[in-house]
Amino acid sequence: MATLNTAISVCLIYVALLFLIAFAAERTAARGAGRWLSSSFVYTLSLSIYCTAWTFYGAVGYAARSGLEFVTIYLGPSLVMFGWWWVLRKLVRIGRTQRVTSIADLISARFGKSNTLAICVTGVAVIGVTPYIALQLQSVTLSLSVFSDQAEFDTGTAALWTTLGLALFTLLFGTRSLNAQERQHGIVIAIAVEAIVKLIALLAVGVFVVWGMAEGPADIMARIDASEIGAKAIDGPRWMSLTFVAAAAFLCLPRMFHVLVVENDNDRQLERASFLFPLYLIAMSLFVVPIAVVGLEYLPGENPDLFVLTLPLTQNQETLAFLAFLGGFSSATSMVIVASLALATMVSNHIVMPIWLSSKGQGASVSGDVRQVVLRSRRISIGLIIFLGYFYYRLSGGSAALASIGLIAFAGVAQFLPALIGGIFWRGATRFGALSGLTIGFLIWLWSMFLPSFGAGGVMSAELLAQGPWGLSWLRPHALFGITGLDPTVHAIWWSLSLNFFTFVAVSMLTFPDPLERLQGAQIVNVFEHSGKGQGWTLAAAEAEDLMIMAQRILGPDDAKALFASEALRQRAPGQMPEPTSEFLQTLERELAASVGAATAHAMVAQIAGGPGITVKELIAVADESAQILEYSNQLEAKSAELTRTAAQLKDANTKLTQLSVQKDAFLSQISHELRTPMTSIRAFSEILRDTHSLEPEEQTRFASIIHSETIRLTRLLDDLLDLSVLENGQVTLHLQEGKLSDILDRAEQAVLANGSSALQIMRAPEHEQLHVYTDIDRLTQVFINIISNASKYCSAKQPELTISVSAQDTALHIDFVDNGAGIPASERSVIFEKFSRVGESDGSGAGLGLAICQEIMQRLGGTISYLDVPRGTGFRVKLNSPAKTTLQ
Repeated sequence: MATLNTAISVCLIYVALLFLIAFAAERTAARGAGRWLSSSFVYTLSLSIYCTAWTFYGAVGYAARSGLEFVTIYLGPSLVMFGWWWVLRKLVRIGRTQRVTSIADLISARFGKSNTLAICVTGVAVIGVTPYIALQLQSVTLSLSVFSDQAEFDTGTAALWTTLGLALFTLLFGTRSLNAQERQHGIVIAIAVEAIVKLIALLAVGVFVVWGMAEGPADIMARIDASEIGAKAIDGPRWMSLTFVAAAAFLCLPRMFHVLVVENDNDRQLERASFLFPLYLIAMSLFVVPIAVVGLEYLPGENPDLFVLTLPLTQNQETLAFLAFLGGFSSATSMVIVASLALATMVSNHIVMPIWLSSKGQGASVSGDVRQVVLRSRRISIGLIIFLGYFYYRLSGGSAALASIGLIAFAGVAQFLPALIGGIFWRGATRFGALSGLTIGFLIWLWSMFLPSFGAGGVMSAELLAQGPWGLSWLRPHALFGITGLDPTVHAIWWSLSLNFFTFVAVSMLTFPDPLERLQGAQIVNVFEHSGKGQGWTLAAAEAEDLMIMAQRILGPDDAKALFASEALRQRAPGQMPEPTSEFLQTLERELAASVGAATAHAMVAQIAGGPGITVKELIAVADESAQILEYSNQLEAKSAELTRTAAQLKDANTKLTQLSVQKDAFLSQISHELRTPMTSIRAFSEILRDTHSLEPEEQTRFASIIHSETIRLTRLLDDLLDLSVLENGQVTLHLQEGKLSDILDRAEQAVLANGSSALQIMRAPEHEQLHVYTDIDRLTQVFINIISNASKYCSAKQPELTISVSAQDTALHIDFVDNGAGIPASERSVIFEKFSRVGESDGSGAGLGLAICQEIMQRLGGTISYLDVPRGTGFRVKLNSPAKTTLQ
C-alpha cells in the first residue's frame, strides 16, 4: 500500500527537480541563449495555470455532481482564444507599450494612472483569489490524506508545510528581478513542465479507466448513457452564465493576466496559442466523464473530487496513483506560485510603495535604495498572500464551502471586465465610471455570492438569508430586488455584472475625464496608432542629476546608467548627462513603471519633473479652453485649404491638357515630316522613271533602288509606329518561354552584322552569359538588336567596338552595352527615350522610335532600359528584375 512518506518523498523530489529546471532556465536566459524559452509552445503551456487543482480534481467531482456542466469551465477560455483574439492582441500590445505589470496596473494606466482605482482592483483581487489559494492548499492536503495510513491525518500541518514550500519557491524565482515586465523564465519553464506533467497524469488515469477498468470506448459510452450523469438535463441560463464568467475570469484572473499579457513577448506567441491552448483544454477534459462514471460505480459514497487518485489505488496501481498525485500537485502549485507573484506585484506597487513614499514626505528624492524597498515589499507581499490562503483554509476548517470557491473567485475577478474592456475600446470611459461600476459589482458579488457560500450559520445567519436584513425581503442575497426562481449562481453573476456594467456606462456618461485620462485613453484605445507614445511632460524643474539618482534607486546603477547613456547618445551628446526632454521623461516613466507600476512611476517622475511651474494638467486645461475657440478657425482653414487644393488640381489639369495639346501638335508635325521625306523621294524618282525615256539601264537601276530603299524605310517607320502604339496601349501579347541568354545575344548580333557591312567589333564574355531567362525571347531580341544597331550606326570611333557584359545580382539580371564612341551629351540624355528623339543625326536614317519602343518592351517584360553613365562612349543597361520572369541558374 502506498504510504504518506513515499508521497512526501515524491513531492520533495519533484519540487527539487522543478527548482533545478527553473534555475537552469534562468541561467540560460541570462547568457542570452535559449530562444526556445520564448517559444509559442512554452507560452501556451504557461497558460495552463488556468487548469488548477479545482480543474484537475474538481472537474471529475463537478461531472459526478452536475453532469456535463463542467464543460463550461473549458468552453469559456476556448471561446476567448478563438473568438476574442483581436481583444487579446490589443491587451498584449497595450501591456508592452505601457509597460504594465498587472491587471491593476493596466486599469490604473488607462484611467489617468489613478492609484485609488489600482488599490480597489488590488483589494478585490486579493479578496477573490485568496480563498482560491486556500482551495489549492486543501486539494494538496486531501490528496496527501489518501496516502496516509493514520486514522487522523493532520491536514493543518501538511497545509503549513505546503505553504512554506510554495512561498520559498516563489520567493527564490519570483523576485530576483525588480522589473516585472521582464519574463520570469524560471517560473515560466517550471509552469510549462508542470503543464505537461498534469496533462500526462490525467490522460494516463483516463486511459487506465477506459481500457483497464472498462472494456473500451464503447463500454464507457454505454455506462455513461446508463448513469445519472448522462441523464442530467442542461440548464441553459446556468450554462450561459458559467461559460461567460469562465471567459471573463480567463481575462481577469491576476495569474492569467500575468502569463497572458505580462509574460508575452510578441503577437506570434498569442496567434499560435489561440488554437494550441484550446487543444490543451480539450485534452484535459477528454477523460473527465469516463473517470466520473467509473468512480461512481466503484466508489459510491466516496468524495468524487478524489476519483483521479482513489480509482488507481483500488486497483493497486500505486505508480499511476503517484503520477496522478503529481498532476494534482502540479495544478495546485503552479496556480499558487503565479497568483501570489501577480498579487504581490499589485500589492507592492499600488499599496505598499505609495504609502512608503508618502510617509517619507519627499517621495522619489528621499535617501536610501528604493529598489531594495520595492523588492523587500514584494517578497513580504508574496509571503503574506500565500499565508492568507493558509489562514483562510484553517479558519474555514476545510469546510465544504471551499468546493465551490473556484466559481466564486471567477465571478469575483470578473468584476474587472467592464472597466477592462470598456477602457481599451471606449475613449469616453472615465475613472469615476470604472470606480463606481467596480464598487457596485464587488459589493453585490460579496453580498449575494461570497458570504452566502459559507452556508447558513456561517458568516450569515439562516434568518438573514431567508428574510433579508431588517426584514427587507428584496435585499435577500439569493433574491435581490424581489427576483426569485433563479439559480443562486446565475442570480449573483448576472446581477453583479449587469449593475457593474450599467453603473460604469452611466457614470462615465455623466462625468468628464480629466486631461491625463484623455491622453491615456487616446494612447490605449488607439494603441496600434500610438504604440510607444506617452503623455507629455513640462520641463520646469527637471534636472538630469535628480532623475539619475531616482532611476538608480529603482532600476539599479547599471541599468540606470545604460538608460541615460543611451539617451545621451540619441541626443548626440555622448559622455554627458542627457537633457530631460519630454520624450526622455516619457521613456524614463515607462521604464520605472515596469518596476513600481504606472501610477507610482508617474507620481515619482512628476515630483521631479513637475516643478512649481505649470503642470501637465494645467497646460492641457489651457489647451482645452482654447480648443473651442480654435475649432471654428480650424474648420475655416480646412475649407480654405480644400478650395486651394481644388484650384491647384484644376490648374494642374489645365496644364496637362495644354501639354497634351502641344505634344499632339508636335507629334503630328514630326510624323508628317517623317512620312513626307520618303514619300517625296519615291514620287520624284518614280516621275523621272516615268517621264524620261532616254535613261541608261544603270540609271534606271539606281533610281529604282532608291525608290525601293525609301519604300523599305517608309514600311519600317509605319511598322515602328504600329508597334509603339500596340505597346503603349497594352495590347501586346507576350509569348513567355525559357531561353539561354547567350543564344539571344548571338541571334541579335547576327541580325545586325550578318551582311558584313558594319565595321563594329563586339566584345563579349561567353562564360558570364550561361544564364537562363524566362521571358518573351523575340521581344528581348528586338531590344538587343536596336541597341547593337545604334552602336553600329552612330559609334564615331575609327575602329568601333561594343562591349557586352552580363552580371547577376540577387534576382536581377544586368546586360550592359558600352561602345567606344563620343557618347551622348549630358543635355540630351533626358530625351533619348522620347518618340522621334534623335542624337547625332548624321544620315537621318532613323525616325527616333527605336529606344522608345525598347523602353515600352522592357516595361512589359518586367524590366528597364536606362542610359549608363560611363567614362567614355555610350552605354545602355538592360535590366530584368522580376523574380517571376527571371530565373538565374
